[in-house]
Amino acid sequence: MSRKVEEINSLTLAYIGDAIYEIYVREYLIKKGISKVNDLQKEAVNYVSAVNQKNYLEKLIDSSFLDDNELEIVKRARNHKVSSSPRKVDITTYKWATGLEALVGYLYLTGNNDRVKAIMSFILGG
Repeated sequence: MSRKVEEINSLTLAYIGDAIYEIYVREYLIKKGISKVNDLQKEAVNYVSAVNQKNYLEKLIDSSFLDDNELEIVKRARNHKVSSSPRKVDITTYKWATGLEALVGYLYLTGNNDRVKAIMSFILGG
């Protein structure tokens, strides 16, 4: 990567983090034995909705799972000014969910896949 990850916009980190997060959730659900697409989609909402992402992030923080650098990444993304507001969720919840996605994106782009896996295992209960 020609650009330093630390210089990447928080929302851009969240953009890639959202994709990585979604892959982990989908793989988890498929390995769980769910095979119908409609069922997969319904179950995925338990992990990928902004409300649930915010709740998982709160659990990560409350259990002291994240280190200071990771918390800083979350806060930077949470505090990033957004030009549009989400339709189905309040802005505070949306920003916290964005913080989780940005953290996953940051860890992924820095090659810290073991940490991404640890965070996703925490969230997915594994």
